[in-house]
Amino acid sequence: MIQSYLLPILAVGIGILLAVTTKQKKPLYTKLLLSFSGAFLLALTLFDLLPEVYHHLEAKTTGLFIMCGILLQIILEFFSKGAEHGHVHIHKDETAFPWLLFISLCLHSFLEGFPIHEHNDMVYGVLIHKIPIAALISAFLMQSNFSKLQIASFLIVFTLMTPLGTLISNASEISTEHLTMVNAIVIGIFFHISTTILFESSEGHKFNLSKLIAIILGVGIAYVI
Repeated sequence: MIQSYLLPILAVGIGILLAVTTKQKKPLYTKLLLSFSGAFLLALTLFDLLPEVYHHLEAKTTGLFIMCGILLQIILEFFSKGAEHGHVHIHKDETAFPWLLFISLCLHSFLEGFPIHEHNDMVYGVLIHKIPIAALISAFLMQSNFSKLQIASFLIVFTLMTPLGTLISNASEISTEHLTMVNAIVIGIFFHISTTILFESSEGHKFNLSKLIAIILGVGIAYVI
C-alpha cells in the first residue's frame, strides 16, 4: 500500500512544519506528544509486531535478536546523544556538519522501515514516533549555523530512509527468516526508545495527569486500530 511509504514522509513534513511555526527549541507540546508516541509505539510493538516475530522464529532466537536491537540502539545513542527519543544537542555556534548524529539517525530510520508491511499497523507507530522527533531535530537545525543546503540535505535524506527500509523489506528477495530477524532487532530498538521516553516523561517521578492521559490514549488507540 502506498501509505506505507507516504506516511513516514508525511510525519517528517508535519514535524518540520511544527518547528517552523513554533520557532522554539523544545515547544511545550512535544513533552505530551513524546509521551503519547512512546506509549503508542510500545503498545503497537507488543500488540502487532512481537506476536508476528515469535510466530516465525524460535523463542530464544527471537529474544536474542531483540536484545541485539536494544544494544544496537544504546550504541547508536552514543553518537546521536538520544535524538531518537527527543534529545537533540546542537550548539548554535557549531559549523561542522554533525555526521555522527546524521548517520545514526539515518540508520535508525532505515531499520524502522523494515517492519512496515501491508498487513500490519506499524506504519502508524512510526508516523506518531517521527513527528515530535522531526520537529525537535528541525528546530535545532534551524537555530544552528549550518547552511540551508546542509539543513535541507539532512532532512531530505532523513525523510527518505524509512521508506527505503520499507521498500527493501517488501520488494527484495530476502528470506522471511532473515527479515524476521531484522524485525526482532527493530523490536529491541522500539522497546528501548519507547520505554526511555516513558521513563523520562515522569520528571522526578511526580504524578502528572496530562502525561498519564497521553500514555493511556496511546495504549488505547494502539489496541483498537
